[in-house]
Amino acid sequence: MSSIRVIAGRFGGRLLDAPKGNNKQTKPMGERIRNAMFNSLGNEVVGARVLDAFAGTGAIGLEALSRGAAHVTFIERDKIAQKILSNNVSSLGAQCETKTINASVNSWIESSGAGTYDIIFADPPYKDPQFSTVSKLFRLLKPGGFMILSHPGRGEGPNLENGIVVVDNRSYGNAYLTSFRRESCDS
Repeated sequence: MSSIRVIAGRFGGRLLDAPKGNNKQTKPMGERIRNAMFNSLGNEVVGARVLDAFAGTGAIGLEALSRGAAHVTFIERDKIAQKILSNNVSSLGAQCETKTINASVNSWIESSGAGTYDIIFADPPYKDPQFSTVSKLFRLLKPGGFMILSHPGRGEGPNLENGIVVVDNRSYGNAYLTSFRRESCDS
């Protein structure tokens, strides 16, 4: 087992478990990219209801919780990642502020009354970015809410629905972060 660290906030500096080696299915987002992503959100994360889709180790959602999110829901289907995620939540004592769904993102969206979220993080495996599933996540964004998608390659991406706009698109080597916002009714 290797580890990654929580960058800032109340859990800042704490280590999280991560799979050893280069497991592309559960490889956590690098610290530099996570830091840039959270810096772009600023105080939007404080008090937010967050969804960490394709959660893997939970590093993104736990960073959000560390920086002041009110609650994080994790969605993860991989059994190895589920175990690591559970251990990471327990090691931080964050069980009461989190919920973990052991399912694929698509099946969870299709079978649940998921509610809505202030912020959605989507970091699907690069070898299978699942843009059709990612597009369905837009339905779960509150008005004014943000979704940040980590994906390979500029020009690729999910289909946008009415009221969803791209607010930022940045590259970090071969990784791209695209930020979307659901427009408020009064915009």
